[in-house]
Amino acid sequence: MRVLFAGTPAVAVPSLDALVQAGFDVVAVLTRPDAPIGRKRVLTPSPVAARAAELGIEVIHAARVDAEVTARIAATAPDAAAIVAYGGLIPRAALDIPRHGWINLHFSLLPAWRGAAPVQRAVMAGDDITGAVTFLLEEGLDTGPVFGTLTEAVRPDDTSGELLERLSHSGAVLLAQTLSAIEAGRAVAVPQSGDVSLAPKLGLDDGRINWREPALALGRRARGVTPEPGAWTTLDGQRVKLEPVVLRPDAPALRPGHVLPDGKSVLVGTGSHPVELTRIQPSGKKMMAAADWARGQAALEGVVFE
Repeated sequence: MRVLFAGTPAVAVPSLDALVQAGFDVVAVLTRPDAPIGRKRVLTPSPVAARAAELGIEVIHAARVDAEVTARIAATAPDAAAIVAYGGLIPRAALDIPRHGWINLHFSLLPAWRGAAPVQRAVMAGDDITGAVTFLLEEGLDTGPVFGTLTEAVRPDDTSGELLERLSHSGAVLLAQTLSAIEAGRAVAVPQSGDVSLAPKLGLDDGRINWREPALALGRRARGVTPEPGAWTTLDGQRVKLEPVVLRPDAPALRPGHVLPDGKSVLVGTGSHPVELTRIQPSGKKMMAAADWARGQAALEGVVFE
């Protein structure tokens, strides 16, 4: 079966590899254009584009699927298109090209967490179970009927990056199995049912820590925005980046945002019990252990995160 693959970030690479290893004829890859990376802003191919080049697969770079891109997709004559975190909308004209349609691997248990950040929102909401589905892409936001489902436990200390890494590999297997079932005529797509929740893309403000929140909610937020866009707070008007915190219900109460050294650890007050900082990146410096940061301060007495 001839397959067009659409994807951009690193989490989509296992799916591309899985389709190639399963013997599908991946005729082209659709991915976002090269983007500036790092402090020097060097134009860099997406992880999917880089992997496609290694595999010798034609790459179609496109920020949006316009008439020209649609024509290029049609020229590859795909029987099906597989899409994993491409990062753009697929218009009706392009959806109609493959006779088997576009099969989307989505990292949630639809209709829960429809949108661009399903794993991050699941971690922030404190979900115990999440997963991935393959579904037939429609013009609506993640509304199509579902072919296959897998579940994955959310571990208490999972960051969204760690959870997404696991799902990217198990989901790749599910995607290859779905396309195999479609090719064999055995696939059945079932309409979605259940409560709908939305997972809009995260912005910088989603990573800001509100120290008046209860520690449990604050900890979930920090894990949900790690690695992107990252947790942060402010100190003396400067933005300070944080890695996920540790809940410390055993520690003495502190006022929200107030910092207290506790032996080899650094505690911060919240709306409930304190949390322990793990790593911190002050403005203009590298990420470091919280204890090292604390030792570098003239005094922590009176230090308050805002």
